[in-house]
Amino acid sequence: MPDYLVICRDRAGSDTARRSHLRAHLAYVEQIIERIRVAGPLVEESDGGYRSSCFVYRAQNQAEALALLHADPYFRAGVYTRTEIHEFRAVAGTWVGGCAWKDTVDGGREKEGTHR
Repeated sequence: MPDYLVICRDRAGSDTARRSHLRAHLAYVEQIIERIRVAGPLVEESDGGYRSSCFVYRAQNQAEALALLHADPYFRAGVYTRTEIHEFRAVAGTWVGGCAWKDTVDGGREKEGTHR
């Protein structure tokens, strides 16, 4: 099952909506936790506030990843003004157990079941 990176940029002045819907947002995250590889707010350097969010969803396809996002109370409350979604392949780091390319055979083709 592929992973999808979703970056959500907050609407201007969304701080109040973020606070108002935080409990519902966190409850939703707990409800779908098995579908989330990693998630969290992006921290602004200028003041340490949150004005964006990042999710990596495990989903059958992009439409299913978008459905997970669209059911989030933050999305439904209009916290986000712009979102990006991309299929994401984790190939290096502790999350994938090192360097994924070391698990390849025959000219770089992935071993069956690797990275998804």
